[in-house]
Amino acid sequence: MKIPEKEKSRHIIGYIIGFSIFILAIPAIIYSIPRIEHGFFSRPIINSAIILLFPATILFLIGLIFTIWSNYDLFKKGRGGPTDVFNIEISPRSKKLVVTGPYRYTRNPMVFGVNSMYFAIALMVNSLASLFFCSSFLIIIIVYLKQTEEKRLLKDFGDEYYNYKERTPMIIPFTK
Repeated sequence: MKIPEKEKSRHIIGYIIGFSIFILAIPAIIYSIPRIEHGFFSRPIINSAIILLFPATILFLIGLIFTIWSNYDLFKKGRGGPTDVFNIEISPRSKKLVVTGPYRYTRNPMVFGVNSMYFAIALMVNSLASLFFCSSFLIIIIVYLKQTEEKRLLKDFGDEYYNYKERTPMIIPFTK
């Protein structure tokens, strides 16, 4: 697949922005919260952080796999990028609706992937405040997806997206 030079630049910019925000900045915030928050939320989730290490590692790896896999499939099969913020197209939008690979389990495998990693980080730092932040962030993302992205996908892909939406869970695999 030959990508025009202008589109290639937009893909690179989109991935740089997405990586900077979702893989660097937000995890840094989650990691930093227990160091700056004092009070009720500064309490640990449990007293023995070592108990959280195994589930956190599994959750992080599942999230990492979904994040990489969904980005790859969106680029290769959908011929687009993931970065579209408030209907501003940073990386080129998908030209084809992707419903295979990780997209057969969830309509938003990137959201599932990065949020799994966020919750894993919150578990690893054993922070109730970080878990609260992750939960709040996920709620905001769900509202955003419903208000902007789903409307755009219905407009772009019509009945194909509507049928996909009816049979595939929004974020968490195997919940429909």
